[in-house]
Amino acid sequence: MLVARGLRRVAVSSLVRWDMSVVAARHAASSLAVPGADARFHDYDAAITACVERQALGEGRQVHAHMVKARYRPPVYLATRLIILYVRCGALDDARNVLDGMPERNVVSWTAMISGYSQSGRHAEALELFIRMLRAGCKANEFTLATVLTSCPVHQSIQQVEQVHSLVVKTNFESHMFVGSSLLDMYGKSGNIQEARKVFDMLPERDTVSCTAIISGYAQLGLDDEALDLFRQLYSSGMQCNYVTFTTLLTSLSGLASLNYGKQVHGLILRKELPFFIVLQNSLIDMYSKCGKLLYSRRVFDNMPQRSAISWNAMLMGYGRHGIGQEVVQLFRTMTEEVKPDSVTLLAVLSGCSHGGLVDEGLDIFDLIVKEQNAVIHIGHYGCVIDLLGRSGQLQKALDLIEHMPFEPTPAIWGSLLGACRVHINVSVGEVVAQKLLDMEPGNAGNYVILSNIYAAAGMWKDVFRVRKLMLENTVTKEPAKSWIILDKVIHTFHSSERFHPRKKDINAKIKEVYVDVKAAGFVPDLSCVLHDVDDEQKERMLLGHSEKLAITFGLMNTPPGLTIQVMKNLRICVDCHNFAKFVSKVYGREISLRDKNRFHLLKDGACTCGDYW
Repeated sequence: MLVARGLRRVAVSSLVRWDMSVVAARHAASSLAVPGADARFHDYDAAITACVERQALGEGRQVHAHMVKARYRPPVYLATRLIILYVRCGALDDARNVLDGMPERNVVSWTAMISGYSQSGRHAEALELFIRMLRAGCKANEFTLATVLTSCPVHQSIQQVEQVHSLVVKTNFESHMFVGSSLLDMYGKSGNIQEARKVFDMLPERDTVSCTAIISGYAQLGLDDEALDLFRQLYSSGMQCNYVTFTTLLTSLSGLASLNYGKQVHGLILRKELPFFIVLQNSLIDMYSKCGKLLYSRRVFDNMPQRSAISWNAMLMGYGRHGIGQEVVQLFRTMTEEVKPDSVTLLAVLSGCSHGGLVDEGLDIFDLIVKEQNAVIHIGHYGCVIDLLGRSGQLQKALDLIEHMPFEPTPAIWGSLLGACRVHINVSVGEVVAQKLLDMEPGNAGNYVILSNIYAAAGMWKDVFRVRKLMLENTVTKEPAKSWIILDKVIHTFHSSERFHPRKKDINAKIKEVYVDVKAAGFVPDLSCVLHDVDDEQKERMLLGHSEKLAITFGLMNTPPGLTIQVMKNLRICVDCHNFAKFVSKVYGREISLRDKNRFHLLKDGACTCGDYW
């Protein structure tokens, strides 16, 4: 998850902002007039220009020092060139000193400094300087506004964001290409995709940056269907794409787990012969792994001429999601010979060990990290170890680690242990953990549901009813389970005991036929997965209506032999449905890819890549 977020943020929003800032800076520098230049001016201009091109900070400071020593007061143009030099070299304090010392400033000087703060992530200072510029009576131009807009969502409330938008409207720059792109990117990062879309629709012209920015706005909010639909519309109307556009699109396809579209986009990238970009290759690795195609991910990874830590992390996370712990450990050892692992790497390895059941390996790696790289250890790493212990049934040991770790436990850590208590039906530890969670998150329905499940699995029906009553009293509702499958570019969604699908009669008839076949092959329903106090026959009927079974059956009905059936679920798959899928893969000779909220299950010939450990 962390890798996906990192790809989403770095590859999408930051690169779009950078493109716009660079364009603004270039236009700003070229717009300065040079009246009355003398010989010294030309000498200093040539020297500073050479330093800017080479990003030679030391030499640039020498030129500046020579000006001071010679008591040469540079005109606005040269002073601004000095600011640009210092900004380009990351010496923002030097740049600010030049700006503050200028007796006269035009809009380009202010914009260059604001751009420096914005590109360096010092957004509060960029906004403060912008306000100071306006108070000094200097009017912002389109490049100033395009630059300052990139700093708004980080520190501003929505009201302040709207104030900046109002200024854009008042100055008649709303339809300008650079300003419009920055404005819609700002709203996208603020989570206000409706306003971003309004700005986009008002643009008289749309370039690659503006189109990428709006697609990225949908992608960053997880609105993957909308992002894909918009891309199709814009591409069919002639939109030009760059590597940032494709990186954004691949992020959405990862969320949809849409392999067919992913392969089409990959083919399009190859046909366009785009230059090698690590961020684009990283997105391909992530997309293929989330579509259940680790071989494709590894092929992209192995063919990369150079790799960043994010590349390795994406591959490690892919193996971890599929429960292939041995590959995680082996790849991690190879990585340490080429690239220094970072904090995310360690999370990926520990998570991979947890999902792969490699308890001893995971604990050994954690101990090694604590000894050698203690500075990078944070609560997320402890969370992985607690999950590792919980999955292996060492619940008391996990509880002891929570109570003695150097961090305050989060709801996510307690929730991980509560889930383990459900798997191992440990009422005593489960009650302790559940009480912690109910105190911390009284409105989180998931905690009530898992506690209720623990009681139900233990046959403690009075306690089940007590928890359900507590949910009613606190007006807490659980998220309904749903599964979906994509066929012929259409998403078919199923809920438990589906009543609204147009082919529900055919599906119900087919699932009964499948049920007979898998039972004949040895499938035995796991009645402990039914969380209601009813007779066994009723429990079997309830299990047969689970959403993932309906989606798998629909896939059997509508896909040719040899094609993988890909099903996604919003919650954790239950044990009975997992066993059902294994028997379906064996009886019908079909490969089934099941992706739930925690991980992937690739089922073939009656076995799963998770090894029945998840």
